[in-house]
Amino acid sequence: MILHVFDMDGTLLAGSTANLQLAARHGTGTELAALEAEFSAGRLDTRGFAAAVHALWHDLTPELVAEAFHGAPWLTGIAEVCADIRERGEHSAVITMSPDFFARHLLDLGLDEVVASRFPAPPFAGPLDPDGILTPDSKVAVTEELRARHGLPLDRVVAYGDSMSDAPLFRHLPWTVAVNADHHLADLATVSYRGGDLAAAYALGRDLVNTGDRTG
Repeated sequence: MILHVFDMDGTLLAGSTANLQLAARHGTGTELAALEAEFSAGRLDTRGFAAAVHALWHDLTPELVAEAFHGAPWLTGIAEVCADIRERGEHSAVITMSPDFFARHLLDLGLDEVVASRFPAPPFAGPLDPDGILTPDSKVAVTEELRARHGLPLDRVVAYGDSMSDAPLFRHLPWTVAVNADHHLADLATVSYRGGDLAAAYALGRDLVNTGDRTG
């Protein structure tokens, strides 16, 4: 069995993020850009950023979230890859720091599991629990929980990601595929893929686990 761990923003979601897609539908692109600038400058941490978007999007509706999800620029082949993983008796998971109310829609495409930052269901009737917000290190902890649950050694896990939020996990695992990543993450990855088809990146990941070929 192989455990396939996918990042969402910038990986499955090509060249964009859940937050950008939500802001575009909600009409708050300018406000989100200001928050992202604060985050990039280190004036907001992951939890502070989540609290800010929770306040910004207090009136989100499930219908708007679904529209943002279905209108987003996803890689092709996600459903087909998930079906192949399931047919082989393997397991697929997405781990993302983005809101769970958006990421959970990936279950409809065949992902076995989605782990994301926990928000109240939109429209937000309750407060945000800071302990439910994921960080880059959370990706390692969640992967370890999944690995232990399925009784897998490290070399039966492959991760797919695009940014430095995936760096802790890429340093942790022997088999990693950088998907449309910049050189910072690509330099940490076992192999790299550029393009719009998840099936091609997935084929690289399978080859790594099955052959142990670090040269790609």
